[in-house]
Amino acid sequence: MKQKVVVGMSGGVDSSVAAYLLREQGYEVIGVTMQVWQDEDPQTQAQQGGCCGLSAVEDARAVAQVLEIPYYVMNFKREFRENVMDYFVEEYLQGRTPNPCIACNRYVKWESLLRRSLELGADYIATGHYARVDRLDNGRFAIRNSVTAQKDQTYALYNLTQEQLAHTLMPVGEYTKEEIRQIARRQGLPVAHKPDSQEICFIPDHDYAAFIDREAGERVPPPGDFVTKDGQVLGRHKGITHYTVGQRRGLELAMGRRIFVTEIRPKTNQVVLGENEDTFTRQVLCDQVNYMAVEDLTKARRAVAKIRYNHGGAPCVIEKQPDGKVLCSFDQPVRASTPGQAVVFYEGEYVLGGGTILGI
Repeated sequence: MKQKVVVGMSGGVDSSVAAYLLREQGYEVIGVTMQVWQDEDPQTQAQQGGCCGLSAVEDARAVAQVLEIPYYVMNFKREFRENVMDYFVEEYLQGRTPNPCIACNRYVKWESLLRRSLELGADYIATGHYARVDRLDNGRFAIRNSVTAQKDQTYALYNLTQEQLAHTLMPVGEYTKEEIRQIARRQGLPVAHKPDSQEICFIPDHDYAAFIDREAGERVPPPGDFVTKDGQVLGRHKGITHYTVGQRRGLELAMGRRIFVTEIRPKTNQVVLGENEDTFTRQVLCDQVNYMAVEDLTKARRAVAKIRYNHGGAPCVIEKQPDGKVLCSFDQPVRASTPGQAVVFYEGEYVLGGGTILGI
């Protein structure tokens, strides 16, 4: 009997080719698009595009017809609202900078979709991520870098559990982006030339602060003071939700030199400014740690850590603290370690684990 796999189809070329590859490998493939948009009018839904809009459903359904696989739309609006959109707003209100894609991967694309897929008798779920899943000699499952560093998406997947990884397939990780497009063209998939989605899907205009203002209502932080590290007032800011650590543009403050956000203090409603060198640190502390390639961190070990999605990674030593947090000590200072973002630890091609940055 064929093993059954549910492929999360976003309407893009990567997940479409993932479905094709798995069908060719002999799996019984079922295509599913996760409906996560809220109660916008149809025009807004259509405009949103990405993996959230109505166009995603239309494109995914067209691909499923070409591949001759069953296709369904599943409603995950509540899960997306609670675990992604509400989380995004709350983090900004607390002076942190969240990564909604990591939350979406863990709690919607995997936790919710996997649970529903297993209930339907599926053996696996699959996505079009540029990453691979391997079982290591120690018996644990780990995310492995894709064959192309240019499109590697392992950073956003560090938070997946062993149970989730045991039921996950990622066939696209064995190919480059151009190879994926070539396969799509050869198979006549209607999304072969569709551009990649770049924005956060529920904020297509990139105006995070306006979105937070709408969602938070009366809880929106008021304007406050720009200050130096020692509290000297430099001017007024528009509200802490407009800023993130390392930011230089949009401060609207004439200082005669380049200045940067170095810290956000939600308790006092202050945004701290400093020089570029003030944005660098050698140590990053994280909590909410998820271990992947190892069961636990029993002693200090060398690793390479990425502190944001587009960070190239830097050599460091990671060490578990008595309270369970992990301290990451870099060989060379890293810039703009941002509370709320993830720090992900790698050993060779594999994800050791990662956590949420607290600062130091």
